Amino acid sequence: MPLLNIHIVKGRPAEAVAELQQVIHEAMIEAFQVPVRDRYQIVIEHEASHLIMEDTGLGFERTGQRVLIQMTTRPRSQEMKQAFYGAVTRGLAERCDVAPQDVMFSVLENSDADWSFGFGKAQFLTGDL
Repeated sequence: MPLLNIHIVKGRPAEAVAELQQVIHEAMIEAFQVPVRDRYQIVIEHEASHLIMEDTGLGFERTGQRVLIQMTTRPRSQEMKQAFYGAVTRGLAERCDVAPQDVMFSVLENSDADWSFGFGKAQFLTGDL
């Protein structure tokens, strides 16, 4: 159920984008214990000059492989979020050659009333989910 907006710099081959999405999805399943078909991902490709991600004074540089993951979700524990961050970062490093410093997250939390998966119903409120 988390809705993921995955921001990347244009230029990755389609297979590389698909692998990036798969890594993120597998981390979400592991960290949040969501069903396998609970997958809502939007990939937004930007010109390099349109995706600015500086280091907030931490002292590192990012590359053209940078990834910004913006997640909208029901409340999750700090432990779950940290597990997600770690699993994504490890998976992207191992399977997509994305350096850990190139991965950034932003989490927006909302409530059950803020979700409708179709039919004009709030399925978390109606008991369908």
